[in-house]
Amino acid sequence: MLEFILERGNYWAIIGLMMIGLYISFAATNLIKRLVGLGLFQTSIILFYISLSRIDGGTAPILFGKDYGKSKSHDKAGDHGGETAAYGEEAGHDAFDAAHGYGGEGLENVYSNPLPHVLMLTAIVVGVATLAVGLAIIVRIREAYGTVETDEIRAMDLEVAISEAAAEAEESKAGAV
Repeated sequence: MLEFILERGNYWAIIGLMMIGLYISFAATNLIKRLVGLGLFQTSIILFYISLSRIDGGTAPILFGKDYGKSKSHDKAGDHGGETAAYGEEAGHDAFDAAHGYGGEGLENVYSNPLPHVLMLTAIVVGVATLAVGLAIIVRIREAYGTVETDEIRAMDLEVAISEAAAEAEESKAGAV
């Protein structure tokens, strides 16, 4: 049982980060702390996908060694055009098979699938952009209310709403008379 838990230590760390980020997002009354919690939660999701895409013994998907020589010998044959596209498609299947342990007769090395890494790189960029927009909104809220605490902002909004309702009630009374 202990071995089962220790073998999946990365997943436990990810779950811990995710729960901490979720707790900060819900419990914090400071808007900046909430953004930090959301960033932590997003980072845990990215780490989860990266952990899922890891292959034991896999390397970066760059052909090297004898695998690189195979592609070189194919190019020397002078097959270009339609057959090159077919070869590329076949090589992709071989890399997929090798990466997932389905045989790998075509390639000697095991390569990791680059797609999850590319998707998570995109997620990082989108996350940074979203964080920047969130911080800009918080700066604007700070300029308008003078605070970034949500309970103080709610109290100010409630006071404004009550005073506006009282003013409308007085206007309607004055209009009725």
